[in-house]
Amino acid sequence: MTPRSTGPKGKRATILDVAAASGVSRQTVTRAMNDMAGISPETRERVQRIASELGYSPSRFAKGLVQGAKVSIGLAIPDLTNPYFPAFASSVVEAATGRGWNVVVDDYGHGTGSAADAAARLAPQVDALIGYLAPHADEAQALMGRRPVVALDSPDAGTAGRISFDYHHAARLALAHLAGRGCTNVAFLDSNQGAPAGSRSAAAAAVAEEAGMQLTRFQAEPSAAAAKAAVALLAGRAEPVDGILAFNDLMAAGALKALQASGNAVPGDCAVIGMDGIPLGELLTPELTTLALDLRAVGRAAVGLLEGLLSGSLAEGGTEAHLILRHELVLRQSA
Repeated sequence: MTPRSTGPKGKRATILDVAAASGVSRQTVTRAMNDMAGISPETRERVQRIASELGYSPSRFAKGLVQGAKVSIGLAIPDLTNPYFPAFASSVVEAATGRGWNVVVDDYGHGTGSAADAAARLAPQVDALIGYLAPHADEAQALMGRRPVVALDSPDAGTAGRISFDYHHAARLALAHLAGRGCTNVAFLDSNQGAPAGSRSAAAAAVAEEAGMQLTRFQAEPSAAAAKAAVALLAGRAEPVDGILAFNDLMAAGALKALQASGNAVPGDCAVIGMDGIPLGELLTPELTTLALDLRAVGRAAVGLLEGLLSGSLAEGGTEAHLILRHELVLRQSA
């Protein structure tokens, strides 16, 4: 029998393709590919040869089900020095180890490293991948082949699963609160790192326009020190801002320091709101008002998506494999 060349165009051969080309059941293919008893040596050799011709190899997850091996997932993180990412990573590890899975972490945010580099390093080691992968989410999925990737904060990615955040909702909460405090000259302290930063600033700009609010956007590197320097310049303007919405809590911490150093009372002269809800915010003086995510829920959601994709209960790229999570406004002293 001559094996047919492939399954659907652009996709790798599946166990069903091998079974059809070999004229056997999928259970026989499983036995042949895992050197299990119950089939003849001739059948095993023929199935393995056809599988090789089709370019089929069983996933590590499938082998784990048959052989009892643990599932290994990769976790690609851009910067573990940012307190948000250790908190998120901890939530993923907690959810994964609760299922008996192993987690391999790659912190790629150093030098010229990229999410694509992290995916290339992780791909030979893992059954699936979770990560903040923009702008290389599609490349990461290509490197992983048929193994699922769950990309966070990449709403347009073509990965098997996605978790996005409703930044328009977050911006409405923050700007409505600042307007309610009487703020009329509000600034958005943005990251200069590009996507996915743009989705936060774009949402804030759109919401401000809808509400008829004046919103000034200025940028800095996403660190407390860089934000402090940027806000120090802003605070010295003839028309100082009376409200700041920051790209993340780390930048908001820098903003607080700059305002205090320049003699501006917070929140009396200028209210400050961060984003992400990392524990650091409660340790600042004044305590930081923030648009908070439930980081444990984010980790659980990512691991839950992978479990559904690996088991086949969720369709790759389907609507049920795309979750949209929302921030909540946590009011503290800074606003």
